[in-house]
Amino acid sequence: MSTAPDTARDAAAAPDPKGGEGGEQRLPLFALLALATAVFITSLTETLPAGLLPAMSRDLGVSESATGQTVTVYAIGTALTALPLTAATSGWRRKKLLLTAVGGFALANTVTAVSSVYGLTMVARFVAGVAAGLAWALLAGYARRMAPVHLQGKAMAIAMAGIPVALSLGVPAGTFLGDWLGWRVAFLSMTALTVVLFVWILAAVPDFPGQARGERPRMLRALRVPGVTPVLFVTLVFVLAHTVLYAYIATYLDDIGLGGSTGLVLLVFGGASLASIWIVGAQINRRLRGLTVGGAVLVAVAAALLAVLSDSTAFVYVAVVLWGLGWGGVPTLLQTAVGDAGGDHADSAQAMLVTLWNVAMAGGGIVGGILLDEVGSESFPWTVLVLLLPVIAVVLYARRAGFPARRPVAPAEGAAPVPDPAT
Repeated sequence: MSTAPDTARDAAAAPDPKGGEGGEQRLPLFALLALATAVFITSLTETLPAGLLPAMSRDLGVSESATGQTVTVYAIGTALTALPLTAATSGWRRKKLLLTAVGGFALANTVTAVSSVYGLTMVARFVAGVAAGLAWALLAGYARRMAPVHLQGKAMAIAMAGIPVALSLGVPAGTFLGDWLGWRVAFLSMTALTVVLFVWILAAVPDFPGQARGERPRMLRALRVPGVTPVLFVTLVFVLAHTVLYAYIATYLDDIGLGGSTGLVLLVFGGASLASIWIVGAQINRRLRGLTVGGAVLVAVAAALLAVLSDSTAFVYVAVVLWGLGWGGVPTLLQTAVGDAGGDHADSAQAMLVTLWNVAMAGGGIVGGILLDEVGSESFPWTVLVLLLPVIAVVLYARRAGFPARRPVAPAEGAAPVPDPAT
């Protein structure tokens, strides 16, 4: 997840791609696609072990629950560093910061690919999480600063499309590649893509200044803003629920007799996620609340199907489609909700969302590992279902601030949005 340290000053300074006043303004698509690729690499680095867990476990000589902690330690790296790095680097120029993060991914994925020592692999995964803390701290805000105000939502949707693409294409492709040539090749291919991205950013992405000292975020003030706390709670519990199952999806599928279909299952999940983010991008301004409730309900129904009908391959695939449809747009929904609720403190609220997102990722890896060792993977869907009940309740309750029926809109084109917590 990403923080968005953009302000009204940033929006007013957004470039006009046509260079003239009054002309039709367009998005800098090539630069935004570079950011989407950065999001793709960040998301895929985080989730790639989910499809490679059994092979990694055998090579590293540890149990699958221990290997699952490669997801946990990544999330811990991000959770521990997102807030302090956001503060420490808020004055850095944005391009320099992005290139630093991309370089960190190249280093971490290379070490992961060549390491045969579990401890070294965990260190590399932690470093990757730190790089993610840097990246998530600026990507959404970077995308918004490249666009005129009335196109900022579309710009952020393009950049964040890297998340479902990573799920729909990246993880399945990495799984297939790992099955064919070995899991290490999958991580080395990530390094190669990162090198290409580094050059792409140098050539195509504009630079922006960081924040002046007086503008830098003060995190805790955002908690007093109505609506921020409900969104943060939903983020924590929803992501925890998702990660409990997703981090161990290869093991779960193996236990229900579909271990040979992990790549296909992930491909189906990712395709549904892509459809979800398209729907969310088209409807988020009018139906943020309804989309959030619908997403949670779809994932809950998917968990229920997996809990009681996992012996039917057809119902497993139906559940996976529902899971992808429910989950794919969640990052955009929650990021938008907390930004709207935060108002003048949106940057701080976004930074806290990043931290809690990754705390939940780490918690999901730990809880899933404990459940796998103590109860078995059949407990995963039931855990997801139980966790989603309070998520749905809080979204329904926070109808005045946090998850309003409609997003607040700018009073006029070119003016900064003014959130109305009472909506």
